Amino acid sequence: MLRIALLAMLFALLCPFAAPQGASRIVGSFTQLSESARKANDENRLDDAVRLYTKALALRPSWAEGWWSLGTIYYDRDAFAKAATDFQKLTALQPQNGTGFAMLGLSEFELGRDELSLKHIQKGKNLGLQTNPDLWHVVLFHEGVLLQRKGSFQAAQDTLEELCLQTGSSDKVANVLGMAMLRVNAKDPPPQGSTDAAVILGIGRAECLAGQKKYDEAKPAFEGIASQNPEFPNIHYAFGLFLIELRDIAGAVEQFKEEINNHPDDVVARLRIAAVDYKVNSAEAIPFAEEAVNLDPQQPFTHYLLGLLLLDVDDFTSAIPELEVAQKGLPREPKIYFALGSAYSRAGRRQEAAQARATFARLTEEQKKAAGAEQPEPRSSGPEQIPVGDIPTAPH
Repeated sequence: MLRIALLAMLFALLCPFAAPQGASRIVGSFTQLSESARKANDENRLDDAVRLYTKALALRPSWAEGWWSLGTIYYDRDAFAKAATDFQKLTALQPQNGTGFAMLGLSEFELGRDELSLKHIQKGKNLGLQTNPDLWHVVLFHEGVLLQRKGSFQAAQDTLEELCLQTGSSDKVANVLGMAMLRVNAKDPPPQGSTDAAVILGIGRAECLAGQKKYDEAKPAFEGIASQNPEFPNIHYAFGLFLIELRDIAGAVEQFKEEINNHPDDVVARLRIAAVDYKVNSAEAIPFAEEAVNLDPQQPFTHYLLGLLLLDVDDFTSAIPELEVAQKGLPREPKIYFALGSAYSRAGRRQEAAQARATFARLTEEQKKAAGAEQPEPRSSGPEQIPVGDIPTAPH
């Protein structure tokens, strides 16, 4: 008997890949549990499904389908902390699963983890989601909310207009879109029945019409709400943004000027005027950019835009120090180096021009790699390359 035991031990040592005692029983248990879990889930016996998925995953933690199914059950039950944990395990197993990252982000949204939520939702979008329109619409809405709360108003506007185009108008979307248009980064809209709530909803509805390309309906809606509330903060700014969409640049500039008349310390309205007049009427735009620099000298974008305008009227001597200030504040923004390269070249500073262009090329390539996909190289260094609507401004 001792000899048989020694032979068995030797066989185990020489055959490390032999199935351990009881392994077939474990595999059998996993197969039974996983099949039973799927059946319980399909039959909407969710308590049983949770119990069975949990047992199966204890036996095989690498079972991605199990983490997905368990996570979606918890998400549908508003158990968002548990859902987030399960989707974290899923995405660790499947780092290219865009839908998994999107669901992780949606779970984190409900937990108040806004920064992580936006990161994971956008990663999920970049990787690609399952062909499910309802999920796509939910993801777009939550991304829009997070961008609006973050103060990335232009990005929020673009995202929510896409949602309006796909689903039509709803007050839920319009409220967030209205806050983005009016540069309000509050978590929730004002209380229903208040003047602020009515203005925000009205602007959001009007812009949602614009998102659906119903400009003939959107324009009178904007005109009406702006005329009824002419001193509401950023009302003329929002109307100006809409007129830019119509390519009515002169009308947009007039609305931005109205905003400045109402609020003389408004920086962003001045930047909008400067941006829309760049390459069109740069000389007239320069005073507005200079005022923006004086009002908010710590904001790199104001210096960048002023530098571009000065460069466009061939005042490269004045443009260079403005662009250098912008470069110090935004050291990883390639477009600034593109503009600096042009300015240095015109000034005859060839070595500095070459260095700036090399930095532009390097940073552009790094951004392409970070995005995980090739993007076309920009043809210009215009202000549209850094969204005016997303820049922070100093309080006054």
